[in-house]
Order: sequence, then structure tokens, then C-alpha cells
Amino acid sequence: MGTLSKTLTGMFITLEGGEGSGKTTQARRLCEWLTSQGRHVLHTREPGGTILAERLRAILLDKSEETIAPETEVWLILAARRQHVEHVIKPALARGMIVVCDRFSDSTMAYQGYGRGLDLRLLRRMNSWATGKLVPHLTLLFDVPVDIGLGRRRGQTASQNRLDRETQQFHEKVRAGFRLLARQEPRRIVRLDASLPLESVQHKVEASITRWLKTHPSKHPRHR
Repeated sequence: MGTLSKTLTGMFITLEGGEGSGKTTQARRLCEWLTSQGRHVLHTREPGGTILAERLRAILLDKSEETIAPETEVWLILAARRQHVEHVIKPALARGMIVVCDRFSDSTMAYQGYGRGLDLRLLRRMNSWATGKLVPHLTLLFDVPVDIGLGRRRGQTASQNRLDRETQQFHEKVRAGFRLLARQEPRRIVRLDASLPLESVQHKVEASITRWLKTHPSKHPRHR
């Protein structure tokens, strides 16, 4: 289970995966399903979630020709994360909500650590500082072969961003990084086959959440 303060009584769920993994669609569907079950849910994303963090997101994903140094990239991500944790995630958890976040710390390890080659130990320390040692209770990893994921993104020309222009080799490193993280933390990270049809993946998501909630029923009462 993730490390959370005793005053944070909610549940923190993160969704992770490479480009075109379908996690954003699944995050929206998960929130709709949880709400239909009577749960009090907050849907958010990274980078983003606050006014300042969304501005940093726009910089990070902008298709400008100026190259962003890996170190600059990670500082911008962590700055956005600090704002997000302080002003959105922790207050919601303190109110007992289920927070569903599209990307969080594992993306930093996969993209900037394994993908960019930045020092993993240093990244963990920096991230721990930026989050106040906040770790998700449960992380769903949407794993899809790079060819399939990038193929899906190529069909979404209007929403393509700077990361979509990275090399196939970069995305392969990112996927390998995510898979390694899942092997290192099997109790927190559940790897799902995101190459399956959307409805099949959704059923697996709901089953994973149901299993977790059954083992922690007192922490997450339904609305009355």
C-alpha cells in the first residue's frame, strides 16, 4: 500500500502507461463507474491539476522546435507536481475522497529515468521531496506494445504533442521502465494488457478496484 499520512483517509489511484495506452479514456470511465457506485471521486491529471501546473503542462508538451533539456523537463514536472499535491490531491484525500490521477510519479521514473537516462536514485529523492513522500495506494499500468500505442496516436493528429515525436527507441525504453517498476512493486502496481478491446480493459480495471475496496471497506464508505 502507498505511504500516506494518517490524516489522509481517502484512496489514491494512479493510471500509468505509454503513449496511446488508453489510460486517459479509462480514467474517465473509472471515475464515472466509481461515482455510479456512490463513491466521492476526484478526477485529475499530471502534469496539471492547478492553474499553474496546467501552464507548465502546456510548456512541457508544446511542439516548439527548441529542445528541452532532460533536467529542465524534470524540474518543470516536479514543480507542477508540488502544486498539484499541495493544492488538489492532499486536500481531497484529507476529505476522504477517491482521487483518480492520470499519471503521477511512475511516469517520471519511466520517461525521465529510463527514457531520458537521468539518475534513478536522484529522481526518487527529488520526487519524494516534491510529493511530501506521497505514494499511491494502487497504480494501474496500461501496458501496450509501442507499435500499437504510437499507431493509435498517429490517428489523433489534433492532440499530438512533443512526446509523440520521440523516437521508437525512446518509447521502448519507457515501456521497459514501466514494466520493471511493476515487477519491483507488484503489490501496488497492477499491469493490464491495454492492447485488448476497450470494454475488456475497462472490466479488468473495475475488477482491480473492486478487489482493493473489498480489502479496505471501512476507509471508503459510499454516500448516504
